[in-house]
Amino acid sequence: MLDLRLRDVVMRYSDLAAPALDLPMLEVAAGESLAVTGPSGAGKSTFINVITGLERPTEGRVEWQGTDIARLPEAARDTWRARNVGLVMQDFHLFPGLGALENVLLPARFRHLRLPAALRERAADLLERVGIELGARGIETFSRGEMQRVAIARALLPHPGVIIADEPTASLDRDSAAAVCDLLTTLAGEEKATLIAVTHDPALSARLARRITLAGGRCADIDGDAA
Repeated sequence: MLDLRLRDVVMRYSDLAAPALDLPMLEVAAGESLAVTGPSGAGKSTFINVITGLERPTEGRVEWQGTDIARLPEAARDTWRARNVGLVMQDFHLFPGLGALENVLLPARFRHLRLPAALRERAADLLERVGIELGARGIETFSRGEMQRVAIARALLPHPGVIIADEPTASLDRDSAAAVCDLLTTLAGEEKATLIAVTHDPALSARLARRITLAGGRCADIDGDAA
């Protein structure tokens, strides 16, 4: 589990424009779940990029368990993200021609010269937990709901302290979206991971303990015990 503390975070892409993100203070406790909502252009993507270290804010501190990732160089941020963050995106970023198991294991293959047997066992176990059968079937034959289940298993493979989900149900039908909501909240709880989901889906945001609404890069509304 990792806790998050934002202090005086500002992201500017131009000195002439208003900040894309302006968050004086936000805290998310370790193991907590948070929904981030708001209209298009509200700053949600910038928020995700900043808290995962994909972008360094113009000003402010982005502390995960006391480590200010805004002060880390790019390579160190990449290493930190690979070790600590499980990403679940609207676009699944799965590779055609590979089966479910190999798609789950692919990021790990970039980090290991020889894949540990324990990782393969964990990948198979995660696929079973999300309801995907092992087999030679290529990922391109899967439904979108099945693909998102595989993506969730991949995100959980390295035991991340935080799961970041960016519109994870946006391209799914109602039944698949409901199943993904269940999986994200249940598995995050089982893994004791902090869960932050950017979403327009009221069913998903209702499942999370807290909610913030962004507008113009600022917190327009905070629901829960957010600081």
